[in-house]
Amino acid sequence: MRAPCGRLSLGPLRTWQHGGVTAATHSSSFTAGADSADAVLLGLDPEQREVATTLRGPVCVLAGAGTGKTRAITHRIAYGVRSGQLVPASVLAVTFTNRAAGEMRGRLRELGAGGVQARTFHSAALRQLQYFWPRAVGGEVPRLLERKIQFVAEAGARCRIRLDRGELRDVTGEIEWAKVTQTVPADYPAAALKSGREAPRDLAEIAQIYGMYEQLKRDRNMIDFEDVLLLTVGILHDVPAVADQIRTQYQHFVVDEYQDVSPLQQRLLDLWLGDRDTLCVVGDASQTIYSFTGATPDHLLNFRTKYPQATVVKLVRDYRSTPQVVHLANGLLNQAKGRAAEHRLELISQREAGPDPVYAEYSDEPAEAEGIAARIRDLIAAGVPAGEIAVLYRINAQSEVYEQALADAGVPYQLRGAERFFERGEVQKAILALRGAARSGGNDPLLDDIVELGPQVRAVLSSTGWTHEPPAGSGAVRDQWESVAALVRLAEDFARARPAATLADLTIELDERKAAQHAPTVQGVTLASLHAAKGLEWDAVFLVGLTDGMMPITYAKTDEQVEEERRLLYVGVTRARHHLTLSWALSRTPGGRGSRRPSRFLNGLRPGSMAPGSAPGGPVRKRVRRGPVLCRVCGKTLTEAGELKLMRCEDCPSDMDEGLYERLRDWRAVQAKDQGMPAYCVFTDKTLMAIAEAAPSQDGELSMISGVGARKLERYGADVLAICAGGDPEGQDPDDA
Repeated sequence: MRAPCGRLSLGPLRTWQHGGVTAATHSSSFTAGADSADAVLLGLDPEQREVATTLRGPVCVLAGAGTGKTRAITHRIAYGVRSGQLVPASVLAVTFTNRAAGEMRGRLRELGAGGVQARTFHSAALRQLQYFWPRAVGGEVPRLLERKIQFVAEAGARCRIRLDRGELRDVTGEIEWAKVTQTVPADYPAAALKSGREAPRDLAEIAQIYGMYEQLKRDRNMIDFEDVLLLTVGILHDVPAVADQIRTQYQHFVVDEYQDVSPLQQRLLDLWLGDRDTLCVVGDASQTIYSFTGATPDHLLNFRTKYPQATVVKLVRDYRSTPQVVHLANGLLNQAKGRAAEHRLELISQREAGPDPVYAEYSDEPAEAEGIAARIRDLIAAGVPAGEIAVLYRINAQSEVYEQALADAGVPYQLRGAERFFERGEVQKAILALRGAARSGGNDPLLDDIVELGPQVRAVLSSTGWTHEPPAGSGAVRDQWESVAALVRLAEDFARARPAATLADLTIELDERKAAQHAPTVQGVTLASLHAAKGLEWDAVFLVGLTDGMMPITYAKTDEQVEEERRLLYVGVTRARHHLTLSWALSRTPGGRGSRRPSRFLNGLRPGSMAPGSAPGGPVRKRVRRGPVLCRVCGKTLTEAGELKLMRCEDCPSDMDEGLYERLRDWRAVQAKDQGMPAYCVFTDKTLMAIAEAAPSQDGELSMISGVGARKLERYGADVLAICAGGDPEGQDPDDA
């Protein structure tokens, strides 16, 4: 499931609607809110203002990427509260991730509507289930199974079905899909066939594992996240008194990301509503990218059919991205097909012009990663914070080569979707130290003469070994430093917003964030899959690996599956505020056959390509055929990425001609200046080093070097070979070099 509600306690609660948990602030700003109802409306554009002031009846907000949908709906709730038309405790705002719910709670608190509940579907349902279970079912509430994969593995073993790691993950996903679509084990094979599921094993085997998984949970009195929704639906359906109490409590509902609701979530929403229509939904069918989990845009697209009297507002003013990025995003959707495409929104950028998107082709994946890392390093040198840069890819397996390239370039990075922030050892150690200092109050000699909260936090964390200056290089040590540094920045922002705050206040804030899994920002380039990037944005975005077979992914067979892949790319494009680079590699490894093609989704958009359906013709790109790469020293076949870059084994001696390397650098500087591009766009330092080591004498030898693709060979080959031979490039005066 894509909307887990994090680690939520099943302990006793004070009230079912609040659960004894206060809202965590959403960001590092902690800004003060508006002081009146009219002030809440200040700064909204006409469409956002219409959303904010339409408080009655069903409302459908069709909001494109970057159009301020969260701003519109939070100001709608706040305006209703500040104007006296909505009672805070009567409003339930629902979204899909803990991060989005935390952001919404923070904004509402800033706007003076802190009593409003903003939760994920799972979190809201769990609170209700915990409170009403003794009355509706009786006995102790079952324990929550947070990580089901181990249970699935045990179920497979009991069924004598062995699953490897990949199959285990995929079978778990199939069980989750079955549950959110309300499919029982016996009906799974037929339902999977009808839905065109790409099952990892025989359908009957999966059904058998699914049934055993359910049996194991029953035997151990445990429930999973899908059960939370199923059981809550069951109680609301079967116990009218419980449904009446919840409907009395909640009079108004807001659902964000409505294009992603599953049939089960929609069923729960219908039961919350009863026969009322006090509902506001927000969504964009063009951002439907989770159909494999059971999500469907049908509820959004059918909203006006279900509620003919609904007010529909379209948000199309894009405040996030430059006109160049928005133009590309619109171009992607203009080629889309299907029902969702019929409801696409044409975005209108509200920002000043920026640079054109960059399309970059590389000879192989290591060269692509190396080139992207060099570009990122230049952006950081130009003042773009590392935390405002992201590398996005289709599948997580693509991350490794970028991790290596960024580490080689000395660029800090963080993997999104890896270990949760508050579960990291260094974070737990830091919070424990802060909590200890808070308990000691004024009796801690470490804090003598330190009054302000920020310096106090730095002093406490310094005592645990953390330093104010980051360690050199990257890797695990740097990652740990960045995690603690994120806590320091959070404390400083918290102190600026609440000058009287103490260490004890800060630990409460951290506890609230941990409960909501709402982590602070870690400064480092983000590496993430396109799915994990949904809802986020950066100043600079690199969309990598954009080849047919990866985008769209090879197992996208049907027209609808291909269209969802296009929407996924659209989501990636619209994450960028200013800089956008789209890249691909012609082969997987250096020496491989360059047979890959750029993603079909870029046809008609990237320079020199034809739009879909255009007549064939025009020049055909010639590619150099390449064979196995051999170590130029010992002749051994090279397989490791680092060896492939330098064309030799790691333990073979380097005989790089330093003079040749410097001449190549001087030539590259002239080329870069003449063409108005960064030097790395000609050749990276490592490629020049490999050339200087190999000293090629002919095209075939030069083409075997990582980073020398067919285009660069054609453009620069003669010059490079001339320099390697001791001469001067054609048309270049020696005095100009």
